[in-house]
Amino acid sequence: QVNLAESGGGLVQAGVSLRLSCAASTRTFSSFPMGWFRQAPGKEREFVAAISRSGYIRYYAASVKGRFTISRDNVGNTVYLQMNNLKPEDTAIYYCAAAADPSKIESDFPVTRAREGSYDYWGQGTQVTVSS
Repeated sequence: QVNLAESGGGLVQAGVSLRLSCAASTRTFSSFPMGWFRQAPGKEREFVAAISRSGYIRYYAASVKGRFTISRDNVGNTVYLQMNNLKPEDTAIYYCAAAADPSKIESDFPVTRAREGSYDYWGQGTQVTVSS
């Protein structure tokens, strides 16, 4: 069992930066590829970014590529999402997730990597609101 706890959300103005953190309660954190998803009001949850177990390979949704950066600290059992140049359309609840099967994430199949079902453990989410 892996418990995930997000933090760092808040109300910000467009154009500023925010960093989300996700702390994992497991001794085997480095064995899990990690991902970030978000869910805007009235919309389905969508993939934002993912990172390999080592942290060397990172994947992004087209909508955030170039503005968001995912990273991880395998010593501190934490994954981060640095969000720059925030836009009102980034307003959502942000969730981190852990995948028990690395092959679903660290592959050449972006559809699989972006699928909620490829992740086994989820946090409760943190709200990010970007005002214009």
